[in-house]
Amino acid sequence: MSSNVTPTSTPVKTTGLHVGDAGPGCRKVDPILIADNVRRTFGGLTAVDVEHVEVPRGAITALIGPNGAGKTTLFNLLTGFDKPDSGKWEFDGRSLAHVPAYRVARMGLIRTFQLTKSLALLTVLDNMKLGAKGQIGENLFRSFLPFLWRKQDDEIEAKALEILARFKLDTKKDDYAASLSGGQRKLLEMARALMSDPTLVMLDEPMAGVNPALTQSLLDHVLDLKSKGMTVLFVEHDMHMVRHIADWVIVMAEGKIVAEGDPHLVMQDPAVIDAYLGAHHDADIGTTDTEHVEVLKELIDDEQ
Repeated sequence: MSSNVTPTSTPVKTTGLHVGDAGPGCRKVDPILIADNVRRTFGGLTAVDVEHVEVPRGAITALIGPNGAGKTTLFNLLTGFDKPDSGKWEFDGRSLAHVPAYRVARMGLIRTFQLTKSLALLTVLDNMKLGAKGQIGENLFRSFLPFLWRKQDDEIEAKALEILARFKLDTKKDDYAASLSGGQRKLLEMARALMSDPTLVMLDEPMAGVNPALTQSLLDHVLDLKSKGMTVLFVEHDMHMVRHIADWVIVMAEGKIVAEGDPHLVMQDPAVIDAYLGAHHDADIGTTDTEHVEVLKELIDDEQ
């Protein structure tokens, strides 16, 4: 599971992000996203039960936890793709409760998905252009008057080509998105997210299923988001990657926040080890979920 890929340059870590002792739900110096009492159940199963969590501004925060911990569900709730049973949350001082996903995106909070959402039968360039906000030509009546939107469309295309060049996808601009590899689709989704000039980018397992040849490129682009002034919140199972690039780590288990803090310290926290072992404390290690065993090995390596 671990890629052992490290950034091409040593990332500069952001410190001093929290107030007081680090721990579940601790206060941040300058939070960009705050959630309180967010709860989501499916029948009798509680998928998310977050009492309080804050995401620090201008930093890279990793959201980790075993499979089924509620990480993606929390992403869906915070970005308007699902509705909670209760709770409130705000982004950059503005409430997001009951705000639909498209409006959340317009406010500057953009997310990607575990399974990429590129439009397969559109070209790479057209996929990129769809990500731009405030397009005059999207109005039904104005669309029949090209002189109203042609200049803006040219500007959007120029911006798309510039971003594609940074992601080394410019040579694929006229290809259908369906023809891209899994890793290239991940790059396309991240590149498209930048078309809307986001403030906070939420990445759901950006490295999952990516060919090792493209892992380094994705890793560097995640770091580049921070260098350009954006805040990053990402879900990831690769603990080596989390340790190397994350400024802050939030750990979920059974829908709750069980630990927070500096990556190196969090990975030594007994609550984190327990979150991955869970009910397997008394089981033979050979019967434990293979993915969780790999994570535990990485946690132990970090502690040593």
